Amino acid sequence: MSTETPEAQLTPILGRIPSGLFVLVAAGPERRPTGMLASWVQQASFAPPQVTVAVNKVRWINEWLQPGVSVTLNQAPKGDSLLLKHFGRGFEPGVDAFAGLDCVPGTCGLPLLRGSMCSMEGRVESRLAAGDHDILLITLTAAMAHRDPAELDPWVHIRKNGFGY
Repeated sequence: MSTETPEAQLTPILGRIPSGLFVLVAAGPERRPTGMLASWVQQASFAPPQVTVAVNKVRWINEWLQPGVSVTLNQAPKGDSLLLKHFGRGFEPGVDAFAGLDCVPGTCGLPLLRGSMCSMEGRVESRLAAGDHDILLITLTAAMAHRDPAELDPWVHIRKNGFGY
């Protein structure tokens, strides 16, 4: 019989749930966009096409991510650490998160990152409180492949610790 706590038993197992790596982009009240690394993204619906994204409640961008707000999700290609290094540390409000990156404007006006495999545009439909994160339901409205999807694999993230990034 194991003497480990339930959390100690869950830690290595929970961290093995695979997730893709994306850059979530949104704009604030002054329409100045920012981006953050998002690793908890999952398809939630076929019709309409929807995904869920989990955002830690301590992230200041969270206040911008209200129902009706446009967003883009930019999928990181396997092995290409440029976007991970750039967005992994986060940005303070007012800092240009896209300086030095190759971007094109999406139909919603937000940046699409050409260094990603693809970009998806959408709008936040709803939010759900989930412990230390909020779950966003996003309806997808457009997509653009920056590279041939058949030629690249998405970056899949496996955590060593199920209770931290």
